[in-house]
Amino acid sequence: MKGPGHRRRRPSHQDQTGPLVSTDLSLETERSSVRVTYQGSPGTVIEAMVLNAFPNCIAAPQKRSEGALETVQSSLADKAVLTIENSSIGSFHQSYDLLLSHNLQIVQEVHMDVELCLLALPGVQKDDLQTIFSHPQDLAQCEHSLSNLGVSKKNVDHGAAGAEIISKQNLRGAGVIGSARAAELYGLNILECNFQDASPNVTRYLVLARTANIPKEYEQYKTSIVFGLEEGPGTLHKALVAFWKRDLNLTKIESRPNRGKPMRTLGTEKQFNYIFYVDFEASVAEIPAQNALKELEEIASFLRVLGCYPSTRI
Repeated sequence: MKGPGHRRRRPSHQDQTGPLVSTDLSLETERSSVRVTYQGSPGTVIEAMVLNAFPNCIAAPQKRSEGALETVQSSLADKAVLTIENSSIGSFHQSYDLLLSHNLQIVQEVHMDVELCLLALPGVQKDDLQTIFSHPQDLAQCEHSLSNLGVSKKNVDHGAAGAEIISKQNLRGAGVIGSARAAELYGLNILECNFQDASPNVTRYLVLARTANIPKEYEQYKTSIVFGLEEGPGTLHKALVAFWKRDLNLTKIESRPNRGKPMRTLGTEKQFNYIFYVDFEASVAEIPAQNALKELEEIASFLRVLGCYPSTRI
């Protein structure tokens, strides 16, 4: 969402505010011993993203995303990786909830093309398959392809977990949607590459740390915020106009239920109450962004900056 069309101006001396205090944490300056945690195991797609983005890191997989974020929050790891969105199936809603419930900062956004493969035991053909294992989101990315096979679906924590089950239990009537790496680790054959319904199939990941970036003015950064709104008509419109009139481009708007106060009153009616996650193209070092946030704060029940960060594609 762009504003009236004027270019962002460089702030004058009179516009300047106090310095921002943080630490710059970019992929290019990572120390070799950085410990990166994520939900998954060897052979998962997210592991491939971590090893591509942080080639010298110590990978520290966890069973759940909550565990990954808590590991960073308690200083047992340096960064956590969270899957936030996929180009085929949209947002990962639980990840948005985790951003709010943990006191971490987004320091990097990574886009990666994801290739999902159909795997099975050696000698098994597509016609032999009756059940397909994978994570619900991976199954959703292959919904059309799976319907053509006429198989049942079984949810597991991730594709690598399904590959391990098939391998250990010698399930010749089962297949799994996973990575080529999972096939290698668990002795499976790849029946079909690029099994997902759409190509390119891009997944967006967020990298979180305890300390925020220090953005410099007019660097190509994005900022993510979350806010609630006071009761009243037109408040969401007013919130978005704060960015529009300063020519700040919004790249994402996501609403989630306000679990602390799920209902609100509008006139005599009870309505669902939401909180809003917004991404916009600017850093918090830029005066237009600072002023938009100040204006938003006047009508928000709460406002939190989740991070200011560069975006990378691998």
